[in-house]
Amino acid sequence: MPTSLRIALLLDPMSVSLDGPLSLRVRWGNHAPPLARELLGRGHTVRGFGAPPGLIPRSSEVPFEGAAAPGWWGKLRSFRPEILLAYEARSPAAVRGARMARKLGSALVLVDSALPEGGRRFAHLLTRLGEKLWGPFVRRTSGGFVALDEPTRVQALKLGFSPDLVRVVRHGVDTNAYRPGLSSTLVARHRIRGRILLYVGRIAEDRGLEVLISAFSRTVGQRADWNLALAGDGPALPSLRAQVERLGVADRVHWLGRPREEELPGLFAASTLLAIPARGESVTGRQIPGALSAGLPVIASDLPRFAGWVRHDEEGLLVRPGDMEAWTEAIRLAAGSPHARKRWAANGRRFALEHLAWNSVAREFEQVFHDARERVNAKLSVKSRTLAERTS
Repeated sequence: MPTSLRIALLLDPMSVSLDGPLSLRVRWGNHAPPLARELLGRGHTVRGFGAPPGLIPRSSEVPFEGAAAPGWWGKLRSFRPEILLAYEARSPAAVRGARMARKLGSALVLVDSALPEGGRRFAHLLTRLGEKLWGPFVRRTSGGFVALDEPTRVQALKLGFSPDLVRVVRHGVDTNAYRPGLSSTLVARHRIRGRILLYVGRIAEDRGLEVLISAFSRTVGQRADWNLALAGDGPALPSLRAQVERLGVADRVHWLGRPREEELPGLFAASTLLAIPARGESVTGRQIPGALSAGLPVIASDLPRFAGWVRHDEEGLLVRPGDMEAWTEAIRLAAGSPHARKRWAANGRRFALEHLAWNSVAREFEQVFHDARERVNAKLSVKSRTLAERTS
């Protein structure tokens, strides 16, 4: 692989989704920018296409060849990337990347994460439409597929991608921002003292929070040195507050509201355990990499998405989803085993540094790029030989 590649990151503007009242979030806004920044630091020329202005870090302006290239398509063609890295395998960005790859003889690499069950209906509708309209064309053109977790790899194989193309590369994390030893203004503001069993995410019925609250009340919720902190908002908030009152643990449960992204490193570092009691695949577990990097052990439901991050009794515990007795026993075990928590924390931090730091993630992407270019070159070579034989 050349020491420097021209890499185009392709995002679909339709991947912008509502993220709370009066705000927008780009679905890939916490993956594409740090990956681009790391690729730049490794000597590659990087540009983003289809993303909001300023989202994707990029190389200094690369002069367009010939006449001023109008529009998204013209600028991409003029940039002449060797790698087209398209987010979401069945998005308009992916089919645009496939068409450009065919025109330029470039390598198309896809990045995806399976949509959670019960997620936004509009997103699922767009995905099904993309599969019907251009899914097979994109699969035939792609030279590589990066799955961000095991469920996505399985889904890619079901869609028809060759196993040789699909590689799991876990979502990266800023291991400098998320690190042990930080303090939390949220914890101080809510006057929380003692150990913290933390939940971060949406307060909704599919999150298993009623099981977590009951298990907490049956174990460390009866002690003055443990707290349950619920950081998030959502429709189940009133019913869960009522449950907390009925169980008599209101003085040990703290409702933090939805934390800002920049508050999470300190909150993780100041907590004792992170709980993810999800009942099914509707929860992605996107907070797990940051928790591991901060040295925060994780107790999570034993689901495929989470098993790729947390190994039982290595970085925390995996528990049967929705099982009250299992969750009660897991909390009791973790709370009563400070040496195990220390070991889990050290293992999680080590795992993050070795596998989740963006420099490690970028190295894996470079290998995917190398393999994709070899596949494309092999196809072009066969095509050239076939054409030569026909004309001879």
